[in-house]
Amino acid sequence: MTSRRAFLSARILREDRDAIRPPGAAVSDFADLCTRCEDCASACPENVITFDDGGFPTLDFSADGCTLCGDCAQACPTLALLPERVAQWPWRAQVDAASCLSMNGVSCRVCQDNCEQDAIRFRLQLGGRAEPALDTEVCIGCGSCSAACPAGAISMHRPTPQHPEVT
Repeated sequence: MTSRRAFLSARILREDRDAIRPPGAAVSDFADLCTRCEDCASACPENVITFDDGGFPTLDFSADGCTLCGDCAQACPTLALLPERVAQWPWRAQVDAASCLSMNGVSCRVCQDNCEQDAIRFRLQLGGRAEPALDTEVCIGCGSCSAACPAGAISMHRPTPQHPEVT
């Protein structure tokens, strides 16, 4: 059910589950809680917070990664971003092998070089290629690999739970 506040402020919209919201974001009612004040972007030391067409904050990994410092959540005056939810950041990197330069015979390890968690490694293959291997248990979803990839072969996605809860 839509809250009266959301209805009256014309924010009757479904949350875009593909939008990468800042760390600490409420999952189900972000659009209802966020006032679009832009305090989160002002607090971001990495300058990776931009705004979607509705004026809501999203992360843009085209230039840099997120350190998951939580400054954006600390600056949020509402319950849309909370510091205690930063550790629950749901996003992880995903490699598109068809676009990966290394998988296409070009020597490239830029994503591995930019991953402080060592979540990306390369396995040598026949023919001089190297296949990227992403350890999703180690990946924290910071987006540094995505920002660094010259081919745009790394995107962020929200993995589905292995054992979804029955409701």
